[in-house]
Amino acid sequence: MNIQEYFARISYNESHKDADLQTLTVIFQRHIQAIPFENLSMHCGETIELDLLSTYNKIVRKKRGGWCLESNHLLFWALQELGYDVCILGGNSYKPAERAYSAELNHILLKVVIKGNSYIVDAGFGGAYQAWQPLMLISGKDQPQIPGIFRFMEDNGTWYFEKVKRKHYIPKQSVPITDTAELGNIRKMYTFTLEPRHINDFQELNTYLQVSPDTILQKKSICSLQTTEGLYALVGWTFTEVKYNYMEDVDLVQITTLTDEEVEKTLKDKFNIVLENKLVP
Repeated sequence: MNIQEYFARISYNESHKDADLQTLTVIFQRHIQAIPFENLSMHCGETIELDLLSTYNKIVRKKRGGWCLESNHLLFWALQELGYDVCILGGNSYKPAERAYSAELNHILLKVVIKGNSYIVDAGFGGAYQAWQPLMLISGKDQPQIPGIFRFMEDNGTWYFEKVKRKHYIPKQSVPITDTAELGNIRKMYTFTLEPRHINDFQELNTYLQVSPDTILQKKSICSLQTTEGLYALVGWTFTEVKYNYMEDVDLVQITTLTDEEVEKTLKDKFNIVLENKLVP
């Protein structure tokens, strides 16, 4: 494993002498714009191994993406290599359908400490809820970014992470709509504590997510990538392109339904992914 090879994968060629916030921000942005959030292995008959070398080979050498366990694990390794004070945390994601957080840990995120300040760095949420910059770990403070306003709320040692949603403008519809009919415009994302974790704490989860028929990851093939203006997302045969803040507080959303042949072409053209095995969307 080689940090220069990782840098080439994310098109990063700037100085990294200092383990500072500026360098962290640029590396993080390059990472999320180069490495898709995807679960395609599950829909190609491939097994996802949760060890660093397998993840490195898949994402860096085979130019694939990965889900939170893979993408954040790789980023954890890279930041350690660069001398950052970084640790792994575990999260419980929010399930809108059940209006509740999962009882079991089902997400991985990173905490980085720079000059006494803690930042949450999470390259593995994907889609429209992916932050574009490290977020200061501070309770109750709005942190506006291009994708929207993020914030943490802390209660008795448990941290809650949420995003303020924007309206969507879909060209075929003349009026902007909010993306879900959830109460208000807040999207709850996950809770976490500051208890440091090890990647091995997630081995059972990694296996469970690949065999349980109940998870969204089993039900849908997902691939999303952040762009300089918004994001691309391919869910099943549906390709969505989002441009953030196309109008004041409104995102432009363009949705296309693809054929099987177009799915393969879109993966190559938009996500730079060429699969070794046949994808069943």
